[in-house]
Amino acid sequence: MEHKKVIIVGSGPAGLTAAIYTARADLEPMVIEGEPSSTSDQPGGQLMLTTEIENFPGFPEGLMGPELMTNMRAQAERFGASFKTAKVTKVLLDSSPFALYTSDQQDQNEPALTCDALIVATGARSIMLNLESENELIGHGLSTCATCDGFFFRGQDIAVVGGGDSALEEALFLTKFANSVTIIHRRDTLRASKIMQDRAFSNEKIRFEWNKTVTALHSKDSVLTGVTLEDTATYENTMLNVTGLFVAIGHSPNTDVFKGLLEMDDAGYIISHSGTHTSIDGVFACGDVQDHKYRQAITAAGSGCMAAIDVERWLESQH
Repeated sequence: MEHKKVIIVGSGPAGLTAAIYTARADLEPMVIEGEPSSTSDQPGGQLMLTTEIENFPGFPEGLMGPELMTNMRAQAERFGASFKTAKVTKVLLDSSPFALYTSDQQDQNEPALTCDALIVATGARSIMLNLESENELIGHGLSTCATCDGFFFRGQDIAVVGGGDSALEEALFLTKFANSVTIIHRRDTLRASKIMQDRAFSNEKIRFEWNKTVTALHSKDSVLTGVTLEDTATYENTMLNVTGLFVAIGHSPNTDVFKGLLEMDDAGYIISHSGTHTSIDGVFACGDVQDHKYRQAITAAGSGCMAAIDVERWLESQH
């Protein structure tokens, strides 16, 4: 059993920023970065599926998502952070030190690691449509973030899947760039608040496809060219020619292993207070695992910095 002062679960912008700061504070953190085969817990987080990033400060020409994550990982290693390529399968948080079980350990009867302080930075994943070629088209016409990718669709005809506030907010934002935005909804009424509906209905760039679901994605040269829509009542199929499709049907935080242990809201996001403190003393949360509002790389990185500082001060208070 290996003991660490600080263990960070997750290796997206939040986890790696926390690793950089705790490493520079000589806390010798270990980052459990996930498994390459896992879609919800992969090393580098969701940015490993992102192509070009143009809104991360300090890169005026933009850079690729995997490049940013690789650079952040190397920076954390430079200051002394260690990495474990595995998935956390179980945690014991009822006493100190905290105990963690990982997917790569041979004996599952005893924990593989213990730590004095734990930072949870496991992020959240977008709920997808589960269609063929979905993974291949992420960043090539298919997106889950209008704020991140809307700029790339200037003057194009695009669509948004969803009927809640998030979907309408994305659609309204995209009208700043797109020629037209089609909202695809599986019902004939929206779930969004009335004020958001009024804004969408009054926007001349927005049109609606009611009682429709996306059943297929079409592409040419690995770039999205259109989608097949199926009518939920008649099952009739129609083709919608769009060069961009934004999926806005919700997010799911990666908190399964912490359920029943840490205080969470109804959607499963970890509740943090006084910065990044959780309901258990010595356990901290940062990034999208506790943020369902902003969901940006820069805000995740900022909260990772906060978690590292909170951890350092907490450890000092514990002598």
